[in-house]
Amino acid sequence: MTIDKKKLSISILTLIGIVTTIKLAIIYYNANFNPYALASFCSVNDFIDCDGIAKTTESQFFGIPLAYWGLFLYSFITMLLFVDKLKNIKFLKFLEVFKNPYSYIAALGVISFTISMILLCLSLFEIKKLCVLCAFTYLLNLLIGVVAARGIGFKQAFKDSFVDFRDALKIKPYAIAFGVVVLIAASFLTYTGVSYVFAPQVKRQKEFKEFRRPKKNKYAVSGNLLGVDNAKVVLHAYTDYQCPMCYSYNIMIHKLVKEIKNVKIVHHNMPLDTECNKYLRSEFHHGSCMMAKYAIAAEKQGKFWDMNTQLFEKQPVSEKEIIEIAKKLNLDIDKLQEDANSLETMHKIQKDIDEAYSLRINGTPSTAINGKSQVGIKSYSELKQWVIDEGGIEK
Repeated sequence: MTIDKKKLSISILTLIGIVTTIKLAIIYYNANFNPYALASFCSVNDFIDCDGIAKTTESQFFGIPLAYWGLFLYSFITMLLFVDKLKNIKFLKFLEVFKNPYSYIAALGVISFTISMILLCLSLFEIKKLCVLCAFTYLLNLLIGVVAARGIGFKQAFKDSFVDFRDALKIKPYAIAFGVVVLIAASFLTYTGVSYVFAPQVKRQKEFKEFRRPKKNKYAVSGNLLGVDNAKVVLHAYTDYQCPMCYSYNIMIHKLVKEIKNVKIVHHNMPLDTECNKYLRSEFHHGSCMMAKYAIAAEKQGKFWDMNTQLFEKQPVSEKEIIEIAKKLNLDIDKLQEDANSLETMHKIQKDIDEAYSLRINGTPSTAINGKSQVGIKSYSELKQWVIDEGGIEK
């Protein structure tokens, strides 16, 4: 029996591709759906980081993870390799339209490699990370195309692919079948592209867009009360005024009370500043302690949330800048400074920090509801659902 070396070579390469993309699919799943997963073997540092790339919006297309697209590509190539046998099966007779499988594989190899180069540029220059397994499949795609094009040439491969596709569409049953397949595929991709059921990281990014550093918090309230007194659900928010994600989180909790009945937000200062945080081994946000002091002082004059919003939006770097903010809020400056620098205020901050660490909260922003705590930021829909699950009622 004569061994078809080209088929054998492509089969081996395709098998390697299938195994690699299955591994990439597992990495993608763990990165986005499994909070208890350990780092994968190809997440070595900040640059070589497969997990990091899997969490980005660029790791999907139309809501489908790129690893799944790769798995489909290699499966389709495998089908093309054995189409001469498959078309003899009665219900697979339609495969007879695939007259030049090596030409199609060569064309697919070139197209997929071209797309891969675009993805590589996004990875290196936009995300600034490299997925070594992804890069391996890029080279694999090129190699498959090169092997398939041997004895044919890429020009002829694309010509064969176009002509065979055109001829197939001239056959009415195949044209109808192709139309149905396209319709089903378009419907499925529309669903995945809208629901992001396979790409929760994209859904989160889209939700965060509203809260990512707008110039103004359009949901901001005045006074010391955010929500309603005697609320069934009390959300305890732990923030640092220099924490970038706390800026977004602050807007989220303001929007929350606009949309949910029976909830109250209780703010706790957790500055990551060694001036008042004894648990820190090194400085993170120098100056956030001072900002927390003035927020508490403003509370004594009935304008905590006013000052809270301004501190997040203006990001003052000195006491002088905070005073300028206070003047615009019509606060009594002498009393404000006296209260900000009092032992009572310092004790209040330290009490908030001690309480946070007792709840195993060691980062910002963090949330606690009915004894359940969460370190880090949730998407707005997740935060809202949490509050509803605890007894909040949507307006």
